Amino acid sequence: MPRVLYIDDDEGLRLLTSRRLSRRGFEVETAADADSGVARLCEGGFDLVAIDHYMPGKTGLDALAMIGALPSPPPVVYVTGSEETSVAVAALKAGATDYVVKTVGEDFFDLLASSFRQSLERQALVAAKDEAEQALRASNERLAAMVKEANHRVANSLQILSAFVNIQASAVGSEEAKSALRDTQQRIAAIAQVHRRLYNSDDIATIDMAEYLLPLAEELQATWSTPSSPRKVSFLAESVRLKTDRAISVGIIVTELVGNACKYAYRPDEAGEVRIRLLHEASNFRLSVEDDGPGVDLSAKPQGTGVGTRLIRAMAQSLGADLDYGQGPGARICVTAAL
Repeated sequence: MPRVLYIDDDEGLRLLTSRRLSRRGFEVETAADADSGVARLCEGGFDLVAIDHYMPGKTGLDALAMIGALPSPPPVVYVTGSEETSVAVAALKAGATDYVVKTVGEDFFDLLASSFRQSLERQALVAAKDEAEQALRASNERLAAMVKEANHRVANSLQILSAFVNIQASAVGSEEAKSALRDTQQRIAAIAQVHRRLYNSDDIATIDMAEYLLPLAEELQATWSTPSSPRKVSFLAESVRLKTDRAISVGIIVTELVGNACKYAYRPDEAGEVRIRLLHEASNFRLSVEDDGPGVDLSAKPQGTGVGTRLIRAMAQSLGADLDYGQGPGARICVTAAL
C-alpha cells in the first residue's frame, strides 16, 4: 500500500483525507505545517507527498522548495482551494507532478486518489527508464571493453604473423619470393595498424585517417629505404574519419601504391619521394599517391606479379571509389569515394 504524507493546516480536513484515502488504497500520515512535514519526510518511508497551498507561516510553495532540496524527494501533488492559474503554474514549475483543486464532497478525494496513482505511475516509469538506461550504458561499456580487447589481440596476432613472414623471407633464396613476402608483410602491417588504433581509441566504430596513415607512411618509408636508395614518404591529411572496414581498404591501397612507387618509379641507386595526400571534399574523401618517376603506362605489362594492382582495384571496388591514373611527368593515382 503506497504511503502518503498529507500536509495541511486544517486539522479536520487532514483527518477526513486520511480516512477517505485509506478506503481508496493509501496509507496516509499527516502534518500541520511545512517544517513538521519536511522533518517527517527526512525520516523516510513515504512514496508521495500532498501539500496544501495556503498555510500559516510557510506556504505550500515554500514546502515544495524544501522538499525539492532533499537528496531523494518523492513526487508531490499540490492541493489548494485557490483556482488561480498562477498558483498552479508556480507549483508545477517548482517541481510538483500534479495539481488538484479542493472541492466539497467525495469528488475531491476521487480526484486526489487518481492524481496520486498517476504520479506514482509516472515515477515508476521514470525509475524504470533510468534503470534501463543504466543497464544499457553498462552493457555498452562492457561491449566496448570486449571490442578493444579483441582489437588488441588481433593486432598482436597480426604482429606475430608479420614476424613469421619476415623469417620466411629471410630463409628463401629467390629475390622474387623475398619481394612477394615483403609485400605480404606490408599488407599485414596496414591491417594491424587499424587494430592498434582501435585499441587505443575511445571510438571503436571509426578511424581518424590522419592518425592511422601517418605511422603507416613512416613504416613504409623505413621498409623501402636503403642507404643507397632512400625513399622519403611524405604525408598530408585533412580531418577525415572512416568506418573500420573502409579504413582498412584505404590502408591497403596506400600500402600497394607506395610500394609500387618505391620499387618502380626510381632507379635502385637514386633517392626518391612519394607523396600521400588525403583531402575532405564535401561528402567525399580524395586520396592521392604521387611520385616523380616516369608515370604509369596502363597498356604496359605489369612489372611485377600484378597482385598489387588487383588488390588496389578490389579495395577501390569495396569502397565504391573512382580510380584516376593522372597523366604527367610522374605517377599520380587518385581514389575518390564517399565518407
